[in-house]
Amino acid sequence: MINITLPDGSVRQYEKGATSMQIALSISEGLARNVLAAKVDGEVWDASRPITQDASVQLLTWNDTDGKKTFWHSSAHLLAEALESLYPNTKFGIGPAIENGFYYDVDFNGVSFSSDDLVKVETKMAELAKQKNEYIRKEVSKSDAIDYFTQKADPYKLDLLENLEDGSITFYTQGNFVDLCRGAHIPNTGFIKAIKLLNVAGAYWRGDENNKQLTRIYGITFPKAKELEEYLILLEEAKKRDHRKLGKEMELFTFSEKVGAGLPLWLPKGTVLRERLESFLRKAQVKAGYQQVITPHIGSKQLYVTSGHYAKYGKDSFMPIRTPDVDEEFLLKPMNCPHHCEIYKSKPHSYRDLPIRYAEFGTVYRYEQSGELHGLTRVRGFTQDDAHIFCRPDQVKDEFKKVIDLVLYVFNALGFEDYTAQISLRHQTDRSKYIGSEELWERAESEITEAAAEKNLKTVVEYDEAAFYGPKLDFMVKDALGRKWQLGTIQVDYQLPNNFELEYTGADNLKHRPVMIHRAPFGSMERFVAVLIEHCAGNFPLWLAPEQIAVLPISEKYHDYAKEVFLALQERDIRGFMDERDEKIGRKIRDAEVKKIPFMLIVGEKEQAEGAVSVRKKGEGDLGMMKIADFAEYFSGEVAKLLSGKKEETTTLE
Repeated sequence: MINITLPDGSVRQYEKGATSMQIALSISEGLARNVLAAKVDGEVWDASRPITQDASVQLLTWNDTDGKKTFWHSSAHLLAEALESLYPNTKFGIGPAIENGFYYDVDFNGVSFSSDDLVKVETKMAELAKQKNEYIRKEVSKSDAIDYFTQKADPYKLDLLENLEDGSITFYTQGNFVDLCRGAHIPNTGFIKAIKLLNVAGAYWRGDENNKQLTRIYGITFPKAKELEEYLILLEEAKKRDHRKLGKEMELFTFSEKVGAGLPLWLPKGTVLRERLESFLRKAQVKAGYQQVITPHIGSKQLYVTSGHYAKYGKDSFMPIRTPDVDEEFLLKPMNCPHHCEIYKSKPHSYRDLPIRYAEFGTVYRYEQSGELHGLTRVRGFTQDDAHIFCRPDQVKDEFKKVIDLVLYVFNALGFEDYTAQISLRHQTDRSKYIGSEELWERAESEITEAAAEKNLKTVVEYDEAAFYGPKLDFMVKDALGRKWQLGTIQVDYQLPNNFELEYTGADNLKHRPVMIHRAPFGSMERFVAVLIEHCAGNFPLWLAPEQIAVLPISEKYHDYAKEVFLALQERDIRGFMDERDEKIGRKIRDAEVKKIPFMLIVGEKEQAEGAVSVRKKGEGDLGMMKIADFAEYFSGEVAKLLSGKKEETTTLE
């Protein structure tokens, strides 16, 4: 018999070799009907895979993130089966689940394929799904796997096999399709009830521009038709909110081929927006004891070799900049933290000096593949609201909790109310990716976990998501459409202080290593602005809007008074513009609505006579006539209300 520990802590006994599906059946037939896979000791398994020793088991359904991932990964295999049936000479790359749905990279071997062909493939997928074919796992030797894909003349699977060890290779079969795959998969194709292939794109094999470009087909599936209908409605709303579309309409940012792909140009209105965000965080950081620093846009290659970033991310960096001096090389800065380490090291420190908090809006550069660039969310040059805290080991947890307070303060002020804190830890067994001792890692992981619990955060634990130097607390934020984004992050790092030989003198008069905490509440300014645009559909919080008012004279006759109103409000730091065009007032109002201006101030004969404005608020309509001073006071009250925040989140910042 084996002991199975369930998520509620209860322990049940089963015969050795019992499957997760059998465990589900022993609990409830209704549960068993909904089980897609299971987590066995933290690893996702097929529900039909035998369990041969004591284990912790979590049954996964559509309501679980890993359940959805398994469902969509299995759907990628169904797509491949349909493609192989319709296009027999197709060769297959990879087909993973992604955040919403899945894709498969395929080589059609010279056959033409476009988005016009997606409906035909969808129909075939639906036909195959109804066959309820089981996903069958089979362990194979490396030589047999190579023989199989050599016969199929599939160079991509053979390429993948090169890096796999004998004894770790599995095939999955459903119907007539066989794939090289680690798994796991849903019980059978019959679970897939609703299918939509979304679009076709190009993708270089292994993300390398020197390799062949494959056809990437994106899709999404659901266990119920109604869920697909709801998703497609959401997709349409997302198109309306696309930050690339709104950014152009609102004149916030642009891109230029001559400047270079993935290098955004901030237009005047976008610059105001960005500077307001920076000013907001700077003020909060000053209250929280941060010191502002500035570091260069380049650094010696040796700096990043010392930090470990070059070994880890060198391939994602721009080519080194070589100078006339022999062996002198620089890199465009991919990270700010090594520079901050050198600032800390520039003078000796006592235990009384700590914590030291350095903050910088530092621009960094990473060579993202051209096919992966996407508006402001994936760029090659971006600015991080970066900070590094150097503290004693006994200060780590308190400092970590203060950073949590700062992150929540930012989210609250910007209307992000639905978020989960993801505790990102090492892989449970494979430690090869990480630097540093087991003891320090365990200490850092426990400090993050305890700090999150003490701040009563809603958390999830994800293994194999830590940085190479330390565990993280990543804030996963849901926007107004329910989409999940990773924004703020906090990391505990015992390793870089070792690499850079950082020290402070302790109370015992001996040298000690400080601990580093990395943090970025926004993450990057570019990505954060993109998410913010889509979250609020361009209707920014009043304090943040690049243009807060539009003064709209009814006719040219009232231009002088309109200018008087505009200048009076400008003196009170209220941003906006005066619409002097020779257009009817209705047109001016409509145009201001399109530009998402929070307040329209209409002026005519009556307003001029009374030294007032007629106020129209976006989303609420007419608020009536107000004296200029009364409007300014009302406006300030609205801004203060938005920035007041929740008491418990701002206490440490005030």
